[in-house]
Amino acid sequence: MFRALKRAFVVLRQLKRFGVHELVAHRLPFGAKLILVLLGPTDRTWQAKPMGERIRACLESLGPIFVKFGQLLSTRPDLIPHDIAQQLAYLQDKVTPYPGPLFLARVEQSLQRPLDEMFAEVEKEPLASASVAQVHRATLLDGTQVVIKCLRPDLGSVIDDDIALMHWLARKALQWLPDAKRLRPTEVVSEYQLTIARELDLRIEAGNASLFRRNAQQKGLLYLPEVYWDYCTEAVMVSEYIDGIPVNDMAQIAAQNTNLKILAERGVEIFFTQVFEENFFHADMHPGNIFVSREHPSDPTYMAVDCAIAGSLSREDQYYLARNLLAIFRRDYRQVAELHIDSGWVPATTRVGDFETTIRSVCEPIFEKPLGEISFGNVLVNLFQTARQFDMQVQPQLVLLQKTLLNIEGMGRQLYPQLDIWATAHPFLENWLKDRFKPTTLWQELKRYGPDWLEKFPQVPNLLFDAIQQAAKPSGTVVEAKQVDRKPVRRRTLGSVSLVVGIAAGVSAGVAWPELLNRETALVCGGLAIGWVIARLSRA
Repeated sequence: MFRALKRAFVVLRQLKRFGVHELVAHRLPFGAKLILVLLGPTDRTWQAKPMGERIRACLESLGPIFVKFGQLLSTRPDLIPHDIAQQLAYLQDKVTPYPGPLFLARVEQSLQRPLDEMFAEVEKEPLASASVAQVHRATLLDGTQVVIKCLRPDLGSVIDDDIALMHWLARKALQWLPDAKRLRPTEVVSEYQLTIARELDLRIEAGNASLFRRNAQQKGLLYLPEVYWDYCTEAVMVSEYIDGIPVNDMAQIAAQNTNLKILAERGVEIFFTQVFEENFFHADMHPGNIFVSREHPSDPTYMAVDCAIAGSLSREDQYYLARNLLAIFRRDYRQVAELHIDSGWVPATTRVGDFETTIRSVCEPIFEKPLGEISFGNVLVNLFQTARQFDMQVQPQLVLLQKTLLNIEGMGRQLYPQLDIWATAHPFLENWLKDRFKPTTLWQELKRYGPDWLEKFPQVPNLLFDAIQQAAKPSGTVVEAKQVDRKPVRRRTLGSVSLVVGIAAGVSAGVAWPELLNRETALVCGGLAIGWVIARLSRA
């Protein structure tokens, strides 16, 4: 607790020192204003400077976690004043660097070899300097152009203090705010703690970058630099040097006659491909990490770096999210409400009709605008905020995705203000759902999970017996929204067990006797099994 309070005092003191407190000082109660007075005066050198510059310097002085917050804000000029967004953009790759000789010493110490045994040349001036690491250009002994990324010194103590402060605030929120339990603040902080810990191990980033590179090569819409594993440690990562145009350098992008419409739409396509097809998405897509290739400006591609933060969804979350988004496209608010309940994002006791009415009241005014003017990210934010009224708990994996979508949309709108994210996303999601249930896809799923299902198949009789016994018990509580009684419970339970038995039968045929069955025969067996399940459910 003392550590957290000490860090809180430092944060407040810096806000006062740089004069950032002036943004909210006039709205604070008397007690809070008194605390500001006790924190000491504002530095006179900052009083005369623009607010954007003050905010940037303040966040930079507070360390990596606050710098990352500034990076996120910098991508949303639609939410904050343009001059402030412009200043915060410097936090993406122009944070004050630490000295070159210290960088070289840290690289040599981490790799445990003299630099001249690995590199023909290492530039002393940084190519980029961000919140967690610094990057210098270098040349390997064979002439390959590379970049060396090395963690900043003494990061651990500052980050630990910030995390301790966040945990303390989360615990206090649970005590003081009646609505905090639903927001799961302690779990959100723990999730963020894991995220920042991954950024402090560059071997994790190197592994992410390698996977992104393999995935991207299949589509050709995104280029990831090659990782040189012989020169990677926890604190150092060496990868291919790429010569791209920063995505926020509109002058250079326009000078090569880049097709901005295609470029913006491909950013959206990359996002949805990573989230749904590859289920591994780059979750730190601020402009400091994204570049535009100098090749083929009429058919442009992106280049990405800094893969430390990556996200993925469960198969269930993927499915429910895709169907939710399509339902929003169609303004089918009833289905949106039902999907939230079916997915477990809101309690099963939620009244579908009430939930549907509330969603409609929030979304309909938004859809009165032309689709090209609607912020897809903001619709998702509003939807989740609405769901909170119905006790929707925070889903950490969806928060990371939502943040990434806001980044992508903000970046796309900067490139091409007329970007219609809906026009790109809608057909993609429809095709993804269709492909999900193609026979070939189902066959691949059966081959992947069949052995595991077959291993568990002997347990089915016991599970069936236990399920029937459970269904026979008095229900105890009648849920008004779902009108639950014993008979439908038995039907659903028996139907679920029938599904297990039916699929297991089909899988058994394809897995246990592969020498007797070709692929087509196995598919027929699976189809017969699933048909039996459907017939069984219809009679239940």
